[in-house]
Amino acid sequence: MVEPVSQHAAEDEPDRSESDQADQPAGHSRGRKGKRRKPKKQRSFWVELPILIVVALVLAFVFQQFFAKVYTIPSGSMESTLHGCPGCYGDKILVDKIVYDFTEPTPGDVVVFKGPDPWVENETFPEQSSNAFVRFLQNIGSVFGLAPPDERDFVKRVIATAGQTVQCCDANNHVIVDGKALDEPYVHWESESKKTQEPFDPVKVPANSVFVLGDNRNDSCDSRCQGGGGERGTVPVGNIIGKARIIVLPPSRWGGVSDHDPQAAAKPVAVAEGLSAPSWQEGIPIGFGAIAAWPALAGGRRVASGVRKVVERRR
Repeated sequence: MVEPVSQHAAEDEPDRSESDQADQPAGHSRGRKGKRRKPKKQRSFWVELPILIVVALVLAFVFQQFFAKVYTIPSGSMESTLHGCPGCYGDKILVDKIVYDFTEPTPGDVVVFKGPDPWVENETFPEQSSNAFVRFLQNIGSVFGLAPPDERDFVKRVIATAGQTVQCCDANNHVIVDGKALDEPYVHWESESKKTQEPFDPVKVPANSVFVLGDNRNDSCDSRCQGGGGERGTVPVGNIIGKARIIVLPPSRWGGVSDHDPQAAAKPVAVAEGLSAPSWQEGIPIGFGAIAAWPALAGGRRVASGVRKVVERRR
């Protein structure tokens, strides 16, 4: 408890003569008991530098663990939105880790997520170094985006959310969600000859899950093929680490990551010229029409013959 200062504090202080005050060296002060205060000795630069580095690393570690983290794009499945390839200098992206604590993933979001069990159950991953020090450096480098990320982490774009039905494709090669053809300007084609998407059976997205696809549509194994496709290819919302916000490296690629909503301008399939089908299926209506025409033609001839006979008799 702090004691109040006596109003007679000045009287309690022993008087000092002017000569005593004059004898006191400049730059030194005396305490209440008249003792001289020693100036604090500053640490040298080389002592403070390691401390500053450790503090900076701790703050960066906390920031990346709870708020945002840098990830390296390891493959070309998200070209040309995100650049990556095995052994090359892929884009490094800043991933927002708290956005989905307050909102749900929406169509168009580019997300980083832990591979669900069906995605990784049959995969083999490289083991970490047996050297403890090297393993430590690898883990630290991964945290700060300086080393290859965990290969069990994936980056894809959300196409549909819980309760929606996804299938491929309409006559214009657009993915369909709930009967509407998506607007996907971000889709990347490796060549003009590969501008056709492989069809897949309709998939209804389970509760608390999302359906994801890569922007490099013909060079991405995603919800269509991971885990065998179908519901096993969907991603639980709980596996999502965060939303890709910014490309931070290299400098030539600086910028935000597009989160264009493909469902915002989606068109009903009827307007989009209906569903596409394999060529042999497209020939079914023509074949059916030709087969059905023979009975109709034969019946028509019989009716016409009967009418002629009736007319001749009346004559």
